[in-house]
Amino acid sequence: MGLTLEIRDTLDDVSCEQWNALNTQGNPFVRYEYLYGMEATQCLGGEKGWYPQYFLLWSKPDDAKPDDVNERDEGLDFGELIAAMPAYIKTHSYGEFVFDWAWADAYQRHGEDYYPKMICAIPFTPATGPRLLVRADQPFEATVNVLIKTACRYAVDRKLSSVHWLFTSPQDCKALCGDSERLADGQLADLGAAIEVPILRRMDCQYHWHNNGYESFDDFLSRCTAKRRKTLRRERRYVSDAGIRLERRSGGSLSNQEWSWVHQFYVSTFEAKWGNPSLTQAFFQRMGSTFGSSTLIVFAYDPNDDVPDQPIACSVMFHGGDCLYGRFWGCRKEHHCLHFETCYYQGIEHCIEHSITRFEPGAQGEHKITRGFVPTLTESAHYIAHTGFRAAIGEFLAEEQKHVRDRCNGLSDLLPFNVKAINVATDANPVHSS
Repeated sequence: MGLTLEIRDTLDDVSCEQWNALNTQGNPFVRYEYLYGMEATQCLGGEKGWYPQYFLLWSKPDDAKPDDVNERDEGLDFGELIAAMPAYIKTHSYGEFVFDWAWADAYQRHGEDYYPKMICAIPFTPATGPRLLVRADQPFEATVNVLIKTACRYAVDRKLSSVHWLFTSPQDCKALCGDSERLADGQLADLGAAIEVPILRRMDCQYHWHNNGYESFDDFLSRCTAKRRKTLRRERRYVSDAGIRLERRSGGSLSNQEWSWVHQFYVSTFEAKWGNPSLTQAFFQRMGSTFGSSTLIVFAYDPNDDVPDQPIACSVMFHGGDCLYGRFWGCRKEHHCLHFETCYYQGIEHCIEHSITRFEPGAQGEHKITRGFVPTLTESAHYIAHTGFRAAIGEFLAEEQKHVRDRCNGLSDLLPFNVKAINVATDANPVHSS
């Protein structure tokens, strides 16, 4: 059996089953239905950016030509898909949540081009997960080395400034940043010489809830201090005393009309913050039919509203593996603490009821800490092609990492629990690393 690595700008004729076989962690955002759904419903490309460049490693039939990196060939049978990496060419830095605007400014001041660059991430999604996808029966380290080396070489050949793997899983980050030299073995070495340039690690801090075997929401509250327990109960009463009814729904049960409401709420949040919504109504409706079982929608209804049968707010969450991910929120009518109830407390209850071990409610928001969300380090990896900028950015990241760790540790003092079980920060085991 030989191997071939192909780079495509679409997943439209890649097998859904073969792609999803690479998703060994069950992460919802690297499922074929989610990635191709964005592509098929005009959420990518054009003015939105995010031009797909999917790296696909196939087990090649013995009689196929053993090319190094093949362009797409409609007449070639590539065999079985054994590894992949979702990647995108970018001409801006919107929708990434790992902020590199200062790097782009520095390039510009020195007469260099930072854009285009390549991003290996999930568009508009600041959630940790696998970026180097390998089928379970393949050797992980040797296989991902091929993807990593090819991506770096591709960037150099296409005159891209850099490659960025964002919100990487610990396993991926170790493969990317653990060693400066990556040597493949056996047949995999035939795909090219090893990249010996260091790939830089960057850290940031999010806030994640952990299910410590809670039997109910009241059990969760019982682990909190009396002061915080009283506050959280009061916040929930603001919603219940207003007569607001909360309804948790599987995305597969929503009608087209209800998905239309979900999209309207999604758009309303961007309009309120002067942002540009990238996900289309067609994406949300397609998600219901192809991805609904992995989607949790929380609707909020007000019986005193002029249209009581239409929700006044909603949150959108996804689940897969051992985690629930909070992603979108919107409302057309304000109520005190409704955001906390819809986006946080309903998610916590859902995790407890379904024995889900972790809840990631999204990026930023230190207010989450006092509601039980633990400061958690996230990681990304960066290949910078320019030697001088690589050194400068490396120095910056080394200093930034110290501050991020200190901040993450310090914020843990705000947790509401009676006993704060905070891990000791080490290079091998960062404070509550995802």
